[in-house]
Amino acid sequence: MSSIVPVILSGGSGTRLWPQSREAYPKQFLPLVDDLTLLQNTARRIDGLPGLVAPLLICNEEHRFMVAEQLRICGVQSSAILLEPVGRNTAPAVALAALHACADGSDPLLLVLPADHVIQDENAFRAAVVAALPAAEAGRLITFGIVPTTAETGYGYIRAGGAAEGSVRSVDRFVEKPDRETAERYVTSGEYYWNSGMFLFRASVFLAELEAHAPQIFTACRAALQGAKSDADFIRVDAEAFSACPSDSIDYAIMEKTRAAAVLPLACGWNDVGSWSALWEVCNRDPDGNVACGDVISVDSHGCYVRAGRLIATVGVSDLVIVDTDDAVLVAHKDRVQEVKRVVAQLKSGGRSEWKHHRKVYRPWGAYDSIDAEDRFQVKRITVRPGAALSLQMHHHRAEHWIVVKGTARITRGDEVFLLSENQSTYIPLGITHRLENPGRIPLELIEVQSGAYLGEDDIVRFEDVYGRQGTQG
Repeated sequence: MSSIVPVILSGGSGTRLWPQSREAYPKQFLPLVDDLTLLQNTARRIDGLPGLVAPLLICNEEHRFMVAEQLRICGVQSSAILLEPVGRNTAPAVALAALHACADGSDPLLLVLPADHVIQDENAFRAAVVAALPAAEAGRLITFGIVPTTAETGYGYIRAGGAAEGSVRSVDRFVEKPDRETAERYVTSGEYYWNSGMFLFRASVFLAELEAHAPQIFTACRAALQGAKSDADFIRVDAEAFSACPSDSIDYAIMEKTRAAAVLPLACGWNDVGSWSALWEVCNRDPDGNVACGDVISVDSHGCYVRAGRLIATVGVSDLVIVDTDDAVLVAHKDRVQEVKRVVAQLKSGGRSEWKHHRKVYRPWGAYDSIDAEDRFQVKRITVRPGAALSLQMHHHRAEHWIVVKGTARITRGDEVFLLSENQSTYIPLGITHRLENPGRIPLELIEVQSGAYLGEDDIVRFEDVYGRQGTQG
């Protein structure tokens, strides 16, 4: 049996589950259903499959450290993390993975999984993968078609043909997201399945079909990987070559054109968590149909989804979605949560930052939380992971005061290097080279007070950085 390389696609724009999900921190990095994030659950649910090797991750540059850290926390070791300089949809992403997987002369099976799906019956999922193996070994491009439970208009559908091998069926056609009447007809017929975006195929077969049906994608991805450079745990593909690649999905580029397409019906409690109402469907509900995450009091309320960052009380309301974060609150009718994209669009057009960043911003060394800000001053709570360090840097327009509240800090300030413990503080004058490090075994927490004429994140000159970063990333 061929080895199976899981290919986990960790992309996404963070618009559909705003304000919890944002472009800089999309939904796969959030623990929305249980204590693990969607990415961690995706990486863990493949345990036990035969011939499994370490997963291959595809993500964009900005998310690379979050991907690596979340895998480390849940004990999953990746074979590589491929970085996309720009998003080009699923066909180019999987092309990079397939080319990388074949680079050593092997020809594994690729199990392609989006990082942001929920699967409630993981045993059924693994059994379906095992059932699909013989057909994939024989050269079929398998897509997993979800047995529909409702007439869903938010998914594409696959119409199945006759049996291909075992429980795998040939694909008659792919269809776009239907209207309600058409979706009801599809579900009643029993011949249509939701298009899950999960695949199983041999790497060489995928690449051959890609070269035949989308040669521009194949050529651009091959050039991008040939020009790739390794950076610690990451592989950076050539930005110029990959940027020239057409953007297309696997379905459009290959599956709708190839004769090798097949579908395996799958009933496993699957949900792509494409909206707050979809998340309400997969979460545990109280007798009144409410989902409460956090500190929530419900009085005579029914069918609501409430995610609280602080105490939220509802009285006499029904079918509402209420999501509270440090810097934004969403209140929407459950039937209209798809329109949250319009809010994100207005934030973008208005030049606001809440569409992209949370108040708490994650960095490879830890995180910072902007507690307060007014003209000429800003207060942040900074957390530095054990053994981590910020870059050696200086600022032209601001000075900084640091007060340690937990742990021990090693401070570089000009030519000085010294330690600060809890309840001690220091001052970093404007224009002085400095660095903050955590030499201890527990997280370092400190309060930073910035003061000056300009406090933007782009007021930084970086001299050294252990993470190989450039630009304004702290």
